[in-house]
This record gives sequence, C-alpha cells and structure tokens, in this order.
Amino acid sequence: MLKVARIARFLKVGKYAKHVGAGALVFLVVVLEYLAVEVLELAGIAERNDKKTRITPRHIQLAIRFDKELYQFLRDVTIPNGGVIPKIHKNFLPHNKSNTSKVVATAQEEED
Repeated sequence: MLKVARIARFLKVGKYAKHVGAGALVFLVVVLEYLAVEVLELAGIAERNDKKTRITPRHIQLAIRFDKELYQFLRDVTIPNGGVIPKIHKNFLPHNKSNTSKVVATAQEEED
C-alpha cells in the first residue's frame, strides 16, 4: 500500500506545482496502486506459464508487452534485465509442406 503522505512529500520535493490538492494526492495514489496490481497480476500469470516461483524483470516485460493497454501506456519504458520480445519474420519460419499439399489436394477435388 502506498501512503498519501509519502507521495505528497515526493511531489513537494520535486517542485511539480506550488500547491497540490488532497483529492489529487488520493487519486494519484489510487491510480499508482491500480497500475502496480495490474502489472503484478499479469507478471504472475507470465511467471506461472514459465513454471517459475519468482517474478523476474522478464515476466514484468512480458506482462507489459502482451497487454495492449499497458503496452500503449508504457511503450517507451525500458525495463532493465527485461530482455526483448522475439519477432521472427514470417519468411524465416518453417514451412509446413504437408499442410499445403493437403490444401492443394482438397482444392483439386473441389474443382473436379
């Protein structure tokens, strides 16, 4: 749980504004907690899919990159030790010749 007083202190030290309303502080704390819960929940799912018992920066990276809204919000963020998301061009993927031959055979049967 984040504390409103701590966030208020950070905002005062950072000199973001002369005055910060109490409602704005509470809202900011709620939004930060929501984002933390959302990222950790998705990272936990990624961690379970990897059959691990600890969330690593890689799991956080995967959670953010595979969630459309979080990726849009955090697309310029670099996560240290998060790795990269693999993107393999379709020309380099193996071809299934058995599937294509079946499709061609069924297409020829339909024409006859």
